Amino acid sequence: MDKRLLEILVCPVTKGPLIYDRTKQELISRSARLAYPIRDDIPIMLEDEARELSEEEIEQLAK
Repeated sequence: MDKRLLEILVCPVTKGPLIYDRTKQELISRSARLAYPIRDDIPIMLEDEARELSEEEIEQLAK
């Protein structure tokens, strides 16, 4: 994931910052509680394509 791209991308729902999860190839929005997939190095920034984060995942992010 290009670091410059990550700096300008925001969550399409909340317009908040995103966290890059390299292992899962996702961009995570804490505020929206969504994880946007990255496929072939392209972030899929559609709410319909995002998965909802579980309570456990949200707690892990808070640490």
